[in-house]
Amino acid sequence: MDGMALDRRTLLLAAAGLAAAGPAWSQDEVAAPSPLDTTPENQAYTFRNQDQTRPVRPIRRGPNIRPLPSHARALSGISYPLGGATRTLDDYMTRWRTGGVLVLKRGEIALERYGMGNGPESRWTSFSTAKSMTSTLAGAALHDGAIRSLDDPVSRYLPTFKGSVYEDVTVRNVLRMCSGVAWKEDYDPKGVSEVVRLAAAMAADRPGAVLELMRSLSRTVPQGTRFNYSTGETCLLGAIVSAATGKPLADYYADRIWGPAGMEADGYWQLETKNGLELAGLGVSARLRDYGRFGQFVLEDGVARDGRRILPVGWRDLAGQPDSEATGFGRLLPGYPLGYGYQWWVLPRQAGSVHDGAFTAQGIFGQFIYVNPREQVVAVVWSAWRKSWEDAAELETYALLGAAAEALRG
Repeated sequence: MDGMALDRRTLLLAAAGLAAAGPAWSQDEVAAPSPLDTTPENQAYTFRNQDQTRPVRPIRRGPNIRPLPSHARALSGISYPLGGATRTLDDYMTRWRTGGVLVLKRGEIALERYGMGNGPESRWTSFSTAKSMTSTLAGAALHDGAIRSLDDPVSRYLPTFKGSVYEDVTVRNVLRMCSGVAWKEDYDPKGVSEVVRLAAAMAADRPGAVLELMRSLSRTVPQGTRFNYSTGETCLLGAIVSAATGKPLADYYADRIWGPAGMEADGYWQLETKNGLELAGLGVSARLRDYGRFGQFVLEDGVARDGRRILPVGWRDLAGQPDSEATGFGRLLPGYPLGYGYQWWVLPRQAGSVHDGAFTAQGIFGQFIYVNPREQVVAVVWSAWRKSWEDAAELETYALLGAAAEALRG
């Protein structure tokens, strides 16, 4: 739910690796598309071409592609009730500037649509849905024994954090975003919020600038007692995984998930600096179907196409549900009913609801990877919302995906 948090200009500048005081622009100006142009008119071009905004590292596909056959029940004419009216997929895609929608049932395509100039070979940026990918890589590192225990302190894997506020914070509380460390993921016009400092660290083009920022932070509450959403904390988690495995995050992703899950094309991950650390809280770009294959891999509890287990047994249900009071349903934000797992947002548990047990990755401007184990449904939504977060669009997205899961029951 980074949507409630960030001013659209600030987050896009951060994603492009610019300082918060970067080039001024106006929504009223219409310029020729460029990789750094974040006006609504050119958002889609920008989201498709993030490799032109920062250094990247490829996420290499493996030799065996997972087929995604067509499902017997096509959802091209799907409709859903909302606010006393019946809405259609076309309505949704037009209103919310949708770049792609994919719905899988048991690994078969029931719906695949593109918009905003995209097609099957387009790559689209993940924004914070990358957080759920980094969390999954932590699960792989735990299964491999590279991470000994989720209750190990950060400093076991990152010795430079000894003496910092993160020295004794557990990997588990980093996964939960319950470190107790101060972080304001919000736009501050005075430029004092931590996310503005993160944008400046990303723009510095200095190896280690992001981790240096994280070492400088202070504590506000005891770890484990309060949820506090932090992109910087996922960057820290990515550094832990990389240090534990001895591999760049993109390479470990390729070895343990991208190849074994049968992706059809290379993806890429944006870096802090050339040849530097991946920006683990954002910055993955991939094709729509490969985001779907990632969701399917998680749905299948981390078992590769060849039957190898990549994630610990039961990781899906551990990572995909709240496991602490601080991350429980309705505890994250005032009036917000979702809970939080290990960098997955969790829809409320409600017997009889089509979303019961479902969880989702979320990214600003309307990016979703939806995983519903009970219904055996995975869905991906790409968007270019005009604002960083639209509460109405989030609710309508879940209405659309709920209608899709209902139509595919049986």
